[in-house]
Amino acid sequence: MTTDATAPTDTSDPAALTHDNVERVLDELRPYLMADGGNVEVVELDGPIVKVRLQGACGSCPSSTMTLKMGIERKLREAIPEISEVVQVL
Repeated sequence: MTTDATAPTDTSDPAALTHDNVERVLDELRPYLMADGGNVEVVELDGPIVKVRLQGACGSCPSSTMTLKMGIERKLREAIPEISEVVQVL
């Protein structure tokens, strides 16, 4: 099988669990968080667990758990299957 160097890269290929790859995925989500007055910061990669801090309005929002699990964690795990969990640290 040959590969065409001009063909678009398949973005559904799983990425490695690195700080840069986590940031790249979060950069896709940040405009939505910022639209509501919030943001997200990567605090630490602890093995397959990504520790994040929700900032601004997201840090005190009653829906922050839903944002974290159904939004941020779901998107990160789709892009980087090696991630087992995303947890919020204060």
